[in-house]
Amino acid sequence: MTDASHSLIVTIVRKGWGSTVLEASVNAGARGGTVLIGRGAGVNEQERIFGVSIEPEKEILLTVIRSDKVDAILGEIERAAQLDEVGHGIAFVLPVEKLVGIAHFLAPAQGRE
Repeated sequence: MTDASHSLIVTIVRKGWGSTVLEASVNAGARGGTVLIGRGAGVNEQERIFGVSIEPEKEILLTVIRSDKVDAILGEIERAAQLDEVGHGIAFVLPVEKLVGIAHFLAPAQGRE
């Protein structure tokens, strides 16, 4: 199914903040998300203990949403995860070209929309 009406928000935050981002996304209109674990290697991740580099764990949240909700959800993610602070994380949006397995998107959510 070709579907330009949906977008993917990718949010990468400090360990322990994935549930905060997920809750903020849902409160702003998302229907859920997927949290993955990753390791950071950016300039703000260069911690050393006894001369050994440490790569801190990150949580990566993937959220597929209707494109008309991007601004509201991204704004809430930025606020909740404090993304305006250096080293707190990053979020970006990608267009979704094809999407399958979206029965929950096609039926209105109870109490929403």
